[in-house]
Amino acid sequence: MRKIIYAMSVSLDGFIEAADGDFSWLYPDEELHRFFNSQEARIDVYLYGRNMYENMAAYWPVADKNPKAPMVEIEYARIWKEKPKIVFSKTLKEVSWNSRLCSGEIEKEVKKLKEQKEGTMSVSGAALARALMNHNLIDEYWLYVHPIIVGSGKPMFGELKNKIKLRLQETHTFTSGVVLLKYRGMHYERFGDPSL
Repeated sequence: MRKIIYAMSVSLDGFIEAADGDFSWLYPDEELHRFFNSQEARIDVYLYGRNMYENMAAYWPVADKNPKAPMVEIEYARIWKEKPKIVFSKTLKEVSWNSRLCSGEIEKEVKKLKEQKEGTMSVSGAALARALMNHNLIDEYWLYVHPIIVGSGKPMFGELKNKIKLRLQETHTFTSGVVLLKYRGMHYERFGDPSL
């Protein structure tokens, strides 16, 4: 069965975007970007909500053609374009760049994807992640916590139907001060302690 990871860069106070829409403070340095690339290369399928897909599709398809782009961005662009992407939206009419549009029931579609084979999917976009969290479909949470407090904005986690118990699996500190916290949902027992 595939597992689903929700990985996001986030401020210390829990926001993925400031109230004015600014998220420039989340741009990774070269060390962090290389780490992102190594992790993204292991993903089988990307799951996107509309907003996140449109943000990604506005830049990454052509990033590797930019002669001024650093090598880490070129590498990421090539990884991103190669990977299959499923975009959940009821308003988009079409998607491209190795993507498939899904306008049906999110829970049913994602359960079907999880059961297809072994592997790893990543979910991007706070609204889509929240929908999956409400159905207990996310297995791991990777928070790249940036050393900044933005005060208000778009939260990584919004209101949920139920509490989600987690177990800390790993931490890693980057030279920039970003701290990666990897948690596993305690419902996810395939790699964890079956007594949970």
